[in-house]
This record gives sequence, structure tokens and C-alpha cells, in this order.
Amino acid sequence: MKPKRAEGILWTSNEAGDVTIEIENKGMVNRLVQLIFSKPKTSFVHLDKTGSFIWNLLDGEKTIIEIGKSVEKNFGDSVKPLYERLSKYIQILESYNFISYKKD
Repeated sequence: MKPKRAEGILWTSNEAGDVTIEIENKGMVNRLVQLIFSKPKTSFVHLDKTGSFIWNLLDGEKTIIEIGKSVEKNFGDSVKPLYERLSKYIQILESYNFISYKKD
């Protein structure tokens, strides 16, 4: 599988390489919550160092195995158990529609 960042997802990266994903809260329910509870129209998801590193690798060209090897090389034992954590992270990104998969 070759995960890639979904088109239309707005994100930024600071000088330290930390990624922030910007999510526009759309829809009738979100608008109602914004009015009643003064919630923002845009939410920001700040990824940690490992998440930011992985996010930058999600180009639709690298497989999950290749991404895992890069993560292990960069972070060493601190990311173990690597593939269990990586697969869960990828599942979470997919559940929020932050990523899709490149079809060959």
C-alpha cells in the first residue's frame, strides 16, 4: 500500500519540521456549534515529531514498509513496536480522511 496525503488538505510545516494540519469545520451541525459555543471555523491538528516525519513521507510513492524503514532509521528504538504503531497511525489518518492510497 502506498498512502498519500489527501488532496485539498491544508497543512504547514514550521522551521523545526513540525506539521500542523488545518481542518475547516463545515456542515450545518458544525455551524450551529460554532454559533452556540463560539467554536472556531477552523481547527488545527499539531503533529508530534514522529507524526510530522511520517506525514512528509506520505507521497503516494513509498509503501508502508519503506516508510517504516525510514522511521526506524531516524528514530531508532524509540518507535518500537514500529509497525504496530505505524499501522495504527495510518488507520487514524485514514479515518479522518487525511490520506488516501495511490492506485497503481
